[in-house]
Amino acid sequence: MSSLQVGSIVEGVVTGITNFGAFVLLPNGETGLVHISEVADSYVKDINEHLQKKDKIKVKILSVNGDGKVGLSIRRASPVERKEYARRGSRMSGSMRMSFEDKISKFMKESDEKQQDLRKNTDSKRGGGRSYRHSFD
Repeated sequence: MSSLQVGSIVEGVVTGITNFGAFVLLPNGETGLVHISEVADSYVKDINEHLQKKDKIKVKILSVNGDGKVGLSIRRASPVERKEYARRGSRMSGSMRMSFEDKISKFMKESDEKQQDLRKNTDSKRGGGRSYRHSFD
């Protein structure tokens, strides 16, 4: 049986990342899963923007099933741990503090830059964006 207690907070190491979550090696040698919905307080589109392999993270143990599955949460770890995690320079700290207006502004800027790049690429394939008139006399 597992020595992990539901509700306790432990430090683990990220051992793998998938599109649905991250696998974390726990101090007792067991591996648990942080589902993508338990990574941050805000919506996480790409887990790689928050976690990388070998990151040391604090997690709360949500469940320990008889079949060996361990459910974990980063976002439910106490606010004290989250503040400490952010203070240490986690990539998560910026997205946790960013206001909605800042996120929209960043999105708009990145979107404009991508559109400009696309236009440049399209124009260069068309011959520099100049239109030519051919006369067939």
